[in-house]
This record gives sequence, C-alpha cells and structure tokens, in this order.
Amino acid sequence: MNPFRWPFRIQCLAGFLVCAGLLAYAYYVQFGMGIEPCPMCIFQRIVFILLGIVFLVGAIHGPALVGRRVYGATLGLIACIGVGIAARHIWIQHQPPNPFAGCGPGLNYMVANFTWSKTLQMAFTGSADCAKISHTILGLSMPEWALISFFLLGAGGAWAGWRRR
Repeated sequence: MNPFRWPFRIQCLAGFLVCAGLLAYAYYVQFGMGIEPCPMCIFQRIVFILLGIVFLVGAIHGPALVGRRVYGATLGLIACIGVGIAARHIWIQHQPPNPFAGCGPGLNYMVANFTWSKTLQMAFTGSADCAKISHTILGLSMPEWALISFFLLGAGGAWAGWRRR
C-alpha cells in the first residue's frame, strides 16, 4: 500500500509512532547507555513530545477538511520550532572548542533556581555539554538526526493535512 495515499488518520498514527520510536531511542541512549542529555537535547525531546501529541490527537479525531488543514499547519509550525532548536544545537557543536568552557548547570538546576526567561536564555546559549558530540549514528550526531526527523515529520504532517483528497 502506497503511504502517500493513506488516509489522514493512518498518516497521523504513523507520525505518532515515529515520534514514539525516536523518543524511545533517546531514552535508551540516556538510561541504557548512560549518556546524559544536555538542555538543548531536552528541548528537542519536548518538541518531539508535542509533535507526537498532535499526531495522536489527529489520528483519534479524524477531522474534516478544515480540521486536517489546522492539524497540518500546527504540525508544520511545531516541526519548524524543532528545526530551529536542532539547527542551533548543530551550530554550537561545530564551533571550535573553547578551552575555557565549563560544563553548565543541568536543566533541573536551572528551572529550580532561575526564572523561565533566564533558563531559556542559558539553555540556548549552550554550554560545553551541548558542544560535546557523545553519540553518533552513521556519522551523524543526535541533533543532526533530530533536524532530519523534524523536517520529515513536519513535511509529512503538513502534506497529510493539505493534500487533495
């Protein structure tokens, strides 16, 4: 069966399963392999969770034309946020190493001790934790795979919502 001709609900279910699989792998890397995520990795996970929720609601709801377009636009917008976060993370990873950079505080510490605006500013500034590439798959780092995944999930979700029936 051609996936480009699947009904909207099945496409949303497939998007949800992809998001769930990506998150499951991220948690395996964290808890199974012992590689702790940096704050930017956690924000990327949050975006995958948001995408997964919208995909799941779309699969359960199965809306008419206008609703499909709203879901498609929402998925595209959320994926664009993920692309931006992943692109910033990749940019940080490809900067020359700073010998004076120290490991920044974890996200839990930042949330407990700083305002939300200060926490976001610190997280997106990046730290030595964000610059370190600790795990690769086929030569690409996790943020590079996240960028590809956000792009494909966003394009797929937007296409599912806006294609002609």
